[in-house]
Amino acid sequence: MAMAWVWTGMVVLSLVFGLFTGSLDAVANAALEGARSAIDLSISMAGIMCLWSGVMEIMNVCGLSSGLAKAFRPVLRRLLPNACRDEETLAAVSANVSANLLGLGNAATPLGIQAARRMARGCGGIASDELCLLVVLNTASIQLLPATIASVRAAAGCQTPFDILLPVWLSSVLSVFVGLLTAWLLSRRGRRRP
Repeated sequence: MAMAWVWTGMVVLSLVFGLFTGSLDAVANAALEGARSAIDLSISMAGIMCLWSGVMEIMNVCGLSSGLAKAFRPVLRRLLPNACRDEETLAAVSANVSANLLGLGNAATPLGIQAARRMARGCGGIASDELCLLVVLNTASIQLLPATIASVRAAAGCQTPFDILLPVWLSSVLSVFVGLLTAWLLSRRGRRRP
């Protein structure tokens, strides 16, 4: 609801300033140009996301994604020992991490929601440390192939959309490290409180 107020305020302010400065035509033209650009971006993004979702589906059918998920299970068992006692939860978490690793945030979101719902059972409405850690892993995920960012860059006209790999790898590894460290420190601090 707050974002609706923010956007409404921005539109009203734009109209008021356009009216007072005599550039209401420029405001209207900018609104139409922005709408056209948004549609162009959405259509090009949809095509690229369909491509990568298809790649993910092929990986699922041939068993590559389950193999990738199995590779993560030893690490996830150490990070999320309680959640990993349930095989379905472990499978959802592993698939979520695998999809994030491939930069398929849209495909990873339903898997993350499924894992979070399974982990939230029995928490009594209060997120456990492991559930918070899942959110950290999902948000700060390491991306080997940043498909979504590359698709935005390609839609914006970039000729080499994957030339950002090294900075993406570095920033995603650092963000996961900082996220895990912060979650660990906060969970220890929470245990010390009476």
